[in-house]
This record gives sequence, structure tokens and C-alpha cells, in this order.
Amino acid sequence: MSGPRYRLGVDIGGTFTDLALLEQQSGTLITGKTLTTPSDPADGVLLGLTQLLGRHDVPVDAIAHCIHATTLVTNALIERKGARTGLITTAGFRDVLAIGRELRYDLYDLRLEMPVPLVPQPYRKEVTERVRRDGSVRDSLDSDAVRRVLRELVDDSVESVAIVFLHSYANSTHEEEAERVAIREFPQLFVSASYRIAREIREYERTSTTVANAYVQPLASRYLTRMEEQLAGLGMVGPLSLMVSSGGLTSAATAREQPITLTESGPAAGALVGQFIGQLAGEPSVIAFDMGGTTAKACLIDDGEPLLTYSFEAGRVHRFKKGSGLPLKVPAIDLIEIGAGGGSIARIDRLGLLKVGPDSSGADPGPAAYGQGGEEPTVTDADLLLGYLNPDSFLGGEMQLELDAARRAVSRNLAEPLGREVTDIAWGIHDIVNENMASAARVHIADRGRDPRGFALVAIGGAGPVHAYRVAKKLRLARVLCPLGAGVASTIGLLIAPPRTDLVHAYVCPLDALDWERLNQIYTDMRDEATALLSQLGVEPDKIQFQPMADLRYVGQGFEVVTPLPAGPYARDSLTAFAAAFDSAYRTLYGRTVPGLEIEGLNWRLRASVPSSGAEHVAEALRGRASTPEGNALVGKRPVYFPENGGFTLTPVYDRYRLSPGDRFAGPAIVEERESTVVVGPAATFHIDPYQTLIIELEEGHRDA
Repeated sequence: MSGPRYRLGVDIGGTFTDLALLEQQSGTLITGKTLTTPSDPADGVLLGLTQLLGRHDVPVDAIAHCIHATTLVTNALIERKGARTGLITTAGFRDVLAIGRELRYDLYDLRLEMPVPLVPQPYRKEVTERVRRDGSVRDSLDSDAVRRVLRELVDDSVESVAIVFLHSYANSTHEEEAERVAIREFPQLFVSASYRIAREIREYERTSTTVANAYVQPLASRYLTRMEEQLAGLGMVGPLSLMVSSGGLTSAATAREQPITLTESGPAAGALVGQFIGQLAGEPSVIAFDMGGTTAKACLIDDGEPLLTYSFEAGRVHRFKKGSGLPLKVPAIDLIEIGAGGGSIARIDRLGLLKVGPDSSGADPGPAAYGQGGEEPTVTDADLLLGYLNPDSFLGGEMQLELDAARRAVSRNLAEPLGREVTDIAWGIHDIVNENMASAARVHIADRGRDPRGFALVAIGGAGPVHAYRVAKKLRLARVLCPLGAGVASTIGLLIAPPRTDLVHAYVCPLDALDWERLNQIYTDMRDEATALLSQLGVEPDKIQFQPMADLRYVGQGFEVVTPLPAGPYARDSLTAFAAAFDSAYRTLYGRTVPGLEIEGLNWRLRASVPSSGAEHVAEALRGRASTPEGNALVGKRPVYFPENGGFTLTPVYDRYRLSPGDRFAGPAIVEERESTVVVGPAATFHIDPYQTLIIELEEGHRDA
């Protein structure tokens, strides 16, 4: 077949950049991995893509579509490397960012550190205007004041401006006018208005989200433009799409306007592939466990669907303390950061105890074993010393690991000061990481009213399959699923992601007092907006599926429950269906309802998506790759550390690409592939399913209590 025929997935992580190419007619799937280039992530993409295309003799003009996930936005918020940003807000409200919710995330920390606002006070400007909570105008907008403060901000070298007026979710005319003034008279400015970014109640969260979008917009816009230009310069003719935090795809144009939606794009792709692999293996309820070079994250997939959240935090002062970050009102797959990555640094704390993370060696210099100048011991160094990694076949042999350098780093920094053997310290690092991840996952699952023992673990990321067996034991799980290409699995998640957008519109009202004509108009407007956004991806309007939802709560409660609604249009007789839907959602979360209490709606949501054919092509590709193994899968044996066996055990090593569906082996075992390694403990068996997923089955008596 002539013409473009490949879909390209590109995921830029903190340590590695992963790539995957899917040939849509034959179902051929090829993957690649290269070190991330922190100074300019696009350089790593182009290098990795050139190597991948050259290795498989694929012309770049055969790529019909490039789908991209990036940590750019997250890193900019964490490292505070965004643009100089200004805020224009209602008179009397410029300090909303500093006041926040006036809550202490740690009641007993006398030196509590709160996140510093992205906009310093001198760049927070006030103008006269006032809209009441019902949308009526009390004070008209002073447009001359808008021009004056914009001039002051431009004179102070501000590059991006957030516009957030009180109650603009109910009436956005003042924000729209201020936005027009800014665009017309200061075209060099990037402008983010809250009615476009987060049209819902709660002043602090809405302001924080809009400011964060403005803060990263110049950086993201330049990056995406450069990426498009460089890919086109290579000869790629297909469009560039972006993975958003909710697990869908958006156009590059939309991503430039709302880059804050990209905050969790990479981890969202990992959650999608966890869902996909679970479905192929007949496991609708799984924990997607994604451990890369910098962090490890988990997502609960319940009954075939990842749990979603509509509010999360970025740039936390204390990585694992809720409330210490910047709140973002952005739809996202409900992920939890549960621990360290392969590059996380081990150290001795002030009490003389061994700790791991959260600091990471990243890609440059990386772990000591990378031989790039790193001298601090990391999780990867420990895994190498325990025999879990092969120093001669890392990244398929393209990168040699230095065993002696890893040993020196662990010995000098940890073993000698603690008076312990290097192997004991290496095992301590490995076990601490596993325990931290299992504990965090256990709490995350319990908070959502689930029992982890009813789930399987899907292990992805370069380090995920190395640690999955031990994490599963600690969670008392029965099965671990390791997909083929686990080290680059997030890129497969990109290939199967559907075009999708999530919209919201605030309208606070008790259900029995709803203006049904107004509600129907809200949903009509959101449907029209969603259709226009998805059309940028070439989506045909008649293929779009719409799911209306609402944030509902009992009157008097402080927090709401996102509730799926039946399809509209709505009228007075819809009240019964709304109440029943809320009762069901509330009972799922809390195990009970409160009969007789009045219910009110706050925000009305619409999810618009299109079924993706990518999942069928990837499933076909995985089946095809499983059909023609060559040679004996057992390629040798090496000493591997298993404490239950008393130390190092001579362990079989298998070539992942030579395993066939139906093959079954007993642990202990090491299974190697280009981008990752699977560690199977002694108290387990493993087999290969028809889609080349390696499934570890743990014996009941050997799961940790």
C-alpha cells in the first residue's frame, strides 16, 4: 500500500524517551528507547526516531500520525521554569493565590512550607469589576484599568497573563472583554482566561489552574511548534496529536491553548495500556504499575475502566503530602505517585537509616552504572548488583552498565558508613522501594473502597517488571501481567488512545429548582464546542459519543460526587433519574445514602470521545509477534539474589522474544527483552498468553502477609 501507513507514539520521560511504530495494515509493531535530552527534549526524540526508522528501514514519510506524551508541563511546574506571568483579577482578590484554603497540610509541622505562588505579588493586578454569584453584574468592567495594568505588566517583562474574575463561571462577559483588550492591544502576550480553562466554582482552585496554564503556555507553545517543525523537516507528513491527562487525544493547536491538560499525559498513557493488557488477559480489574527511571505511579482499573479525578495537585513541596502542591481543576486519570524510579538516589538520613528517593539522578548523569559521571547509588545500581539486570544487554546491548561503578557507589556512600556488606545494602534499597510502593498502593486502593487482593498487577515501565513480583507479594496479589515491550508500554498506550475532550460549566442550583431550558442550553453549547475541538483531529461528528455528568452533593456538604447522567434533553421528569444516579454513585463511594436530604448540582460536565481502532491493530500486532519464535528461549544462567533461597542462586535466563504462547516455567527466572527485564521469584510460575503477555502466578502460601 502506498502513502503514510504508520502511527508513531512518542513518550518523553525524565530518564528515557520511548518510541513505538505501528503499521496499520500488517499489524507490525516496533519499539525503541533512548536517553532523554533534558536541555532540549526534542533532540532525544529526533535521535531516537532516526535510529528506529533506520534500524527497521521505514521511511519517515510513511508516518501518518504522531501521538506524543511529555513531562514538559509537569517539570516546568516542579522546577519553576515557566514564563514570567501576571494575574489580572477583581479588586480585592489579588491575594487569593497566597491565601489559598488557609489549611495546613501537616498540623504538627512548625516549619510548614507552603507552595510559593506562580505569580509574585507585584505582578498580581486588580481592576474594578464585580459579577455576583448568580451571574448578574454589580460593577461594570473598567476597560481603561485593564489597559493600564496590562501596560504595567508588559513593562515589567511579563510574557503571559492570566485573567480570573470573581464568579466568571456564572457570567464570563467581563473576562471575555479583558481578553479581547489584551489580544488586540498586546498581541505579543500569551493570554489565559479562566472561562476557557476552568469554568467552575471555587475561586482559589480556578485561579490556581488558570495561572498554571498561563505559566507554562509560552514554554509549551514554543516546544510544540518546534517539535512540529523538526518532524516536518525530517519529512513526516502526518499531524501531531497530544495525550491529555484524562487519557484522550487532543490536537497540537488545542494543546498550545490549554497546555495544563498535558500535566499527567505520560502516566495517563501508562494507565491506558494497563487497562488494555488486563482486558486481553481477561482481567477487568487491575492495578496499572508504571515504574520508570524517575518515578513510579499506579492507577486502579476497576471493571475495565480507569478511575478519573477532576482535581489534583502539581509541584508539591512535599512529594507525598496532599495539600502541599498547586491545585489544578483538570480532568485526569486518577493516579498516585507511589515511589521511586530506577534513577532514585539512596542515602543515609539523619537517624542513620537507609532511605530511597525522592531525588533522582535523571538521565544526566544517571545512575553510577551508566558510566556518565554519576557517583550516588541508585535503585538501578542496586538491581544490577543483585543480578536482576544484565550489564551487557541493557537496552538490547546498546548501553553497557558498569558493575564496578555501581559497587563503588553503594560501598562508599552506604555500605562502609553503615558497616554492612554491599549485597545487604543493595537488597535493602530494593526492598525499601518495594515496601514504599506497596504501602502507598494499599492506602490508595483502600481509600476507594476496594480490596487489592481482587486485582491483578500490570507491570510496565523499564523498572516495573523488575520490581513487580515483590510488590505483588506485599499486596498479596495472585497474578502479575508483564506485556511485551513493557519498557516502552506507555507508547503503546498512546497508539490505542481515543480522541477525547472533557468540558465543564458551573451552574449551582438545587435539583428541584433547576431551569431545565438553561441546563439543556449548557449541554448544547458544550456539545458544539466538543464537536469543534474533535474536528481538529479529523473526527466525523456522527462518530462522537457523549457522556453527560454532573457534580452533585447533598445541600450543606462541602464536597461533591461526579455522577454519570442519562442522555438529554432534560425536563422536570428527569429529576427522578438524576436522584437515582446520585444515590448509586454516592453508595458506591460511601456504602450508604442519606434519604430525605435535598440534592444540588454544582458543575455540569460533558465527556466527548470517539472509539479508537488502535486497540484492534495493537492486539493483532501482539498476536503476530507471538507466532514465530526462533531458537531455544533459555539463553543461560547467572547468579541472582533471592533472600528466601539464602542468597545468590544460579537462575535460568530466558530471551523474551523466543518465548511462545503456552510456554510455562517455574521460578526463579529472569526474562530479558530489549527495554526491560522480568524478575520471577522462587515461589511462582509464569506462562505466555496468546498476546505474548508474560503472566506470573504467585503461590497462595508465599504471598506476604
